[in-house]
Amino acid sequence: MLILPPAMADNVPGQPVRRRLKVDDDPFGAVGDYAGSFLIKSALELSAGYDTNPGRIFEPHGLPAYVIAPEFLAVSNWERHALVADLRGSFTGFGGTLPQLVDGGQVNPAPTNVNRPDFTGHVDGRIDVTHDFDLTTQARLRVATDNPGSPNIQAGLARYPIYATYGGTFGFDQRFNRLQVSAGATVDRTDYQNSKLTDGSFASNDDRNFTQHGGVGRLSYEVMPGLKPFVEGEGDTRVHDLQFDRSGFERDSNGGYVKAGTSFEFTRLLTGEAAVGWSERSYIDPRLNRLQGLLTSGSLIWTVSGLTTAKFIADTQINETTLPATSGVLVHTYTFEIDHDFRRWLTAIGKFGYGTYDYQGDNRRDKTYSVEGDLIYKMTRNLWIKGSLRHDILDSNVPLAGSQATVVMLGVRLQN
Repeated sequence: MLILPPAMADNVPGQPVRRRLKVDDDPFGAVGDYAGSFLIKSALELSAGYDTNPGRIFEPHGLPAYVIAPEFLAVSNWERHALVADLRGSFTGFGGTLPQLVDGGQVNPAPTNVNRPDFTGHVDGRIDVTHDFDLTTQARLRVATDNPGSPNIQAGLARYPIYATYGGTFGFDQRFNRLQVSAGATVDRTDYQNSKLTDGSFASNDDRNFTQHGGVGRLSYEVMPGLKPFVEGEGDTRVHDLQFDRSGFERDSNGGYVKAGTSFEFTRLLTGEAAVGWSERSYIDPRLNRLQGLLTSGSLIWTVSGLTTAKFIADTQINETTLPATSGVLVHTYTFEIDHDFRRWLTAIGKFGYGTYDYQGDNRRDKTYSVEGDLIYKMTRNLWIKGSLRHDILDSNVPLAGSQATVVMLGVRLQN
C-alpha cells in the first residue's frame, strides 16, 4: 500500500479537495450565538477588592469594593441595511460609608454612600436606500453620577445623585465616488434626580436639567485607499428647565466646534482617526464668559507585532458646572495603552491616563493622572480571570481639593 506524505494526501486525484482551516486569530475570544439573523455576544465581569479613597477626598478613607459589569452586543447579519446594539454598564459598590467633610475635617458618624452606577448604551441603524445613499439613526443612553472629587458634588450628600442623558441622531450618508457627505440632526436630554442629604432632606437639581438640540456634518474625501481626510462641524443649543440656577445665573447657551483631520489604515498596522480644531460656547447671561479652547480628538491602534498592540485615545468635551460665575469646564483627556500577549492565554495591559479640567470663569485648574496594570489569564473562551492595580491622582490648585487613591481588584469574566 502506498502511503502519501501529508502534503500530497490533501490533494489525491479523484478525491474531494481538503482545505486547511483558517487559523483562529483569537482562540480565546467570545464566539457568540445567533438569534435569527443577529450575532449576539454577552459578558459579565465580577470583581472585588479595595479602594483606598473611593470618595477622592483630601483625607483618604478606604473601603472594600466590588464591581458588577454586564455587556451586551447584537449585530445584524443582513445582506442590506444594518442594526447594531452595544450596551455596557457597571455598578460599583463599597462595604461601608464615608465620613462627611466639613471645612476639610471629618465628622462621624457619616452616612455618605458612594455607590454609583455607570451605563453607556447605543443602538445604531442604517437603511441602504441606494448603493450610494444611506439613512442613519442612533438612539443613546448614558446613566452615571458626578465623578468623585468633582466640585459639582454638594456637601452633606447621603448618596450621589444619578443623572441620565438620552437622545438620538437622524442623518444620512451620501457618496459621490471618493467624496462622502454626512449630516444629521441631534437631540439630547439630561435629567438629574434630587439630592438626598445626610439629615434626611432632599435638594432639587432641576436647575441642572436641560435639553440640547443641534446638527452635525462631515465632508470627507478618500485620497487613496487607507487615507481619508475630513472636515467636521457641529452646532447646538442648550435650554435649561429653570431660567436661573441655584446661584442666580442663566445657563442657556449656544455652542459648537469645527475640526479637521483624517482617518487612515496603513497595511492594518496603523489604523484610526486623528483631528484638531476649536470648540466654544456662549451663554445668555452676560456675567458668564465665553467658554472656548483647542479641540483634540483621536483614536489610534498600532499593531506593533502579532503579540503587542498600542492604543491612543484623545477627547475634548465642554461640560456644565454648578460653580457660581463659572461658564463651564473645558476637559481634555488622553489615554495610552499597551497590550502584550506573553502567551495567547496570558495578556498584560498597561494604561496611562492624563486629563486637564479648566473651569473657565473660575481660577480652578485640575489635572488628573492614572496608571493601571492588568493581568488576564484566559482559561477558556468563556472564562477569564483578571487582576488589576490602579493609582489615581487629582492635582488641583484649590487647597484641600487634591486627592490620591489606589485600587486593587481581582475578578472573573464570563462571556459567550
